Amino acid sequence: MFQVYDILLVFQFILSLACSSSVLKPRGVALSKASLYVPNADFTCFDGSYTIPFVYVNDDYCDCQDGSDEPGTSACPNGTFYCTNAGHTPQLIPSSRVNDGICDCCDGTDEYATHANCVNNCDALGYAAREEARQKEELVRQGSELMRQLSDHGKKMKKEKQERLHQLEKQKQEAEYLKQEKEKLKAEAESSENVALEKYRLIEEQEKKKVAEEEKNAQMQEIFKFFSDIDQNHDEIITIDEVQAYGVFDTNKDGVISDEEVQYFLGAAESYSWSQFHDIGWPRLKPLLIAYQQQVEAENQQQTGSTSPKSNDFDDQDRSEESDHEPDHEPEAKEGDEGDLDDKEEEDHASEEPSPDHSAKYDEETQQLIESANRARSEYDEAERAVRDIEREKKQIEDSINKDYGSNEEFAPLEGECFEYTDREYTYKFCPFDQISQRPVSGGMETRLGNWAGWIGPNKYDAMKYDGGQTCWNGPPRSAHINILCGLESALISASEPNRCEYLFDFITPAACHLDLIKQYEQHEHDEL
Repeated sequence: MFQVYDILLVFQFILSLACSSSVLKPRGVALSKASLYVPNADFTCFDGSYTIPFVYVNDDYCDCQDGSDEPGTSACPNGTFYCTNAGHTPQLIPSSRVNDGICDCCDGTDEYATHANCVNNCDALGYAAREEARQKEELVRQGSELMRQLSDHGKKMKKEKQERLHQLEKQKQEAEYLKQEKEKLKAEAESSENVALEKYRLIEEQEKKKVAEEEKNAQMQEIFKFFSDIDQNHDEIITIDEVQAYGVFDTNKDGVISDEEVQYFLGAAESYSWSQFHDIGWPRLKPLLIAYQQQVEAENQQQTGSTSPKSNDFDDQDRSEESDHEPDHEPEAKEGDEGDLDDKEEEDHASEEPSPDHSAKYDEETQQLIESANRARSEYDEAERAVRDIEREKKQIEDSINKDYGSNEEFAPLEGECFEYTDREYTYKFCPFDQISQRPVSGGMETRLGNWAGWIGPNKYDAMKYDGGQTCWNGPPRSAHINILCGLESALISASEPNRCEYLFDFITPAACHLDLIKQYEQHEHDEL
């Protein structure tokens, strides 16, 4: 009998607690804040600005500046209303939405004083949300197994790279040693070659000096010939009368050589000696001779209708090798023309020299030394190239090893692969840890949107940043943000441009399926319950 009575007392006590809890928790207050609202004590605003009688709480008048005294009404513009939403996720809404005729809480508690006739559908929404969470949880569980495989593969790749790096270190030492040996052999071979070729170099220098001297003499003879042509009395002095008698100086072709035309040639002098003609007169006469010859040839062409034979070598010195016809030029004294004839003469002499025949030029012993030196140089170049190749591969591996592929190398297998996504306008190409680009669907050039710049997610491996892309027209360089999401395959699934030249992508991959995501889904389900 007493046992039954005790049970009834306990039940009555529990019921009273339940009833009292509903009294202690005013409308619109979360369970976590219920202890701050005590009915038998004055209420202090959360910001500490006022203390008011508890009966002022939810009296539809805003007393606290922070709106904490009106959690269940719309009196305070900055207040919040707590939707319990039993069976689904609790929710905080602005107090301005309380009793506005629209059902914001799935349990309808925000419309307690209106005729909105809100239906409590929290159970249905909660069931759908929990089902979605279970599906995501299952996705993560399956994906985490794939992630483990990717991680194992990534670690294996890293180990292989480290082993390869160790091999390259040894190969580099051997290659550098071989390079040093080949360098010594090359130096020895080139030394013997230089000794053997020295006598031939002396002979070549003597021949070059001889040719240069002959060319100089020929040029002097040619200049003296024109000096003699002008110096009609052969007294080795060119006077004004002799200049006026030489038709080449008649530049305007009026049949008279004027004082201005004489002055162009003689300048302030009244006569030229041979040395003065050589230093001053010849550079002034040479362009006149060229123009004179061109004029004569043009007149011959007009008369005969065909190209007449060249009267002298000056035509070649001013004529382009690719042109068959020369326009008429008025004779002018140009500084740049002074070296044309000399240059052409040197070219003519050079063209007459036969191409060297090394096999006939050197004796057999010297030829063997040359071939030996050539082989030594080739072998040294090959050894040097081998060292560079090893250093290049070594640097690539070191850069790869130092790259962040995730906490367990799970993203490493994605490097070297590329994934495409096509919308109505563009096909986007995403190459993890390298670059991302776009090209028009209709065809055209590929545009680089950015290069790999690192991880930027709030949990580090949730997002990638790509920057330094091609500059937009009158805009900044392009850049891209890639959200990394859990999926059973690796694929680029969406693309957008929320801001000019700033692109946003979603990329799914098993490498993002960390088991920590399950805890988030479980916490979400716990909040609903």
